[in-house]
Amino acid sequence: MLLSEHKDLKLEIKSLPEKEKDKLLLRLIAKDKILTEHLHFKLLENEQDLVERQEKLRAQIDLEIAELLSGRKMNSKDALLKMRKLNGSITHHFKVTKDMNTEIELRIHLFQRVPIDFNEGVFSPLHKFNEKLMIYFAKSVLSVFNKYEKMHEDIQFDLKADFNEVLNKLYVYKTAAVAAELGLPKEI
Repeated sequence: MLLSEHKDLKLEIKSLPEKEKDKLLLRLIAKDKILTEHLHFKLLENEQDLVERQEKLRAQIDLEIAELLSGRKMNSKDALLKMRKLNGSITHHFKVTKDMNTEIELRIHLFQRVPIDFNEGVFSPLHKFNEKLMIYFAKSVLSVFNKYEKMHEDIQFDLKADFNEVLNKLYVYKTAAVAAELGLPKEI
């Protein structure tokens, strides 16, 4: 049931006593973890907390990629799973903070660190993960590129060198064909 379809219900909710509305609101907020975190961030945290959140997530990215690189024989399946997990952490960060600048910075940082060049043969059982990794990586970069294009030009300038490094990485490895097909530039 959508509230917009029931105008009478909406009016009745608005007419509830303030104390009862507050109680209902708090119960609803408690059921949504991200909304609770977002409200905590918005109402109780400041700019320094945003910086600390970003640094913590950047350190997590560095640690998990270092573990990936130093672990047993690294492969495309592990890299794909790690990238998806870290992308999810960045998405969570954005949903809580609603700060697109730090989201883009963190994604670029992830793209720079994650390995994408694997020499798994066509007959290897990991070959399909190699292809999935290439496609996932290129599409993720495209998504960030589209957001980057909408950012203020000063912020674009600050991120340009790092983003060009990511684009270069795309076109140096086997992801070049996917990147070209998606229309990603070689440089901005």
